[in-house]
Amino acid sequence: MKETAYGKINLGLSVLGKRSDGYHQVDMIMQSISLADSITFVPAETFGVETDNPQLPCDGSNLMVKAARAFAERTGQPVPYRLICIKRIFLAAGLAGGSTDAAAVLRGLNALSGCPLEQEELETLGAALGSDIPFCIRGGTQRARGRGEEMTVLPPAPRLDLVLVKPRDLGVSTAWVYGEIDRVDRRETADIDRVERAIRQGSREALLESMANDLEQVTLARYPRLQALAGELSRLGAEKVMMSGSGPTLFGIFPDRERAAGAGAELQENHLDVQIELAHTVQEE
Repeated sequence: MKETAYGKINLGLSVLGKRSDGYHQVDMIMQSISLADSITFVPAETFGVETDNPQLPCDGSNLMVKAARAFAERTGQPVPYRLICIKRIFLAAGLAGGSTDAAAVLRGLNALSGCPLEQEELETLGAALGSDIPFCIRGGTQRARGRGEEMTVLPPAPRLDLVLVKPRDLGVSTAWVYGEIDRVDRRETADIDRVERAIRQGSREALLESMANDLEQVTLARYPRLQALAGELSRLGAEKVMMSGSGPTLFGIFPDRERAAGAGAELQENHLDVQIELAHTVQEE
């Protein structure tokens, strides 16, 4: 059995302040994209995880391992599978790569075990492991509030053709970004209600005009290299350039796949030290 683990971008992200539990109150719209990992469940005598990316640990720190253990504890079901993960989503990139792999493990184990948990129960189980996991379990287009676990399913957003870019040697600490956003005074805040209205209207133009990410004020200011890449995406024809999550991945939205492909090819020629992928938005299966 194989599960597809779709990455995500943020169509809008507003940080509303810090909560008493230490998390930040956020309001954001998350969107599944076609850039995806795959996880194959192979029957085995003992549980284990393998991956084709040597940078990804397969021990107890891996969210796939944590998800499998949480499922076994919650259901009392054994997990006699070897999980083989083929990574395509950039690591530590703001694309929910770890969260979507954990969500795929929960979905797959639930299906293989005869579906002992309803989807809402899977989402609750996932929320205890990571704020993005409930979104990744269902996917599509959703609005997330709270610390990111309070989900509202939205109509499908208009299709967007994307070029995703991430410098290979650049990692950004999510904790650092959120810590810095607390120190930014008089900052503009993304209008998530406006983003949702554009989605419900099915207006691609209104969506592009409304999309914004508060965290760009921190990450782009700190890393001029990202500012330069954003400018290059715009020069190559992107109608909108945004950062996903806390970064450092940027995505450019292009009028169609052909122009996205042309821009991606030119970027690849000029930036051998940058990971570049074409993708498009996808909806709940």
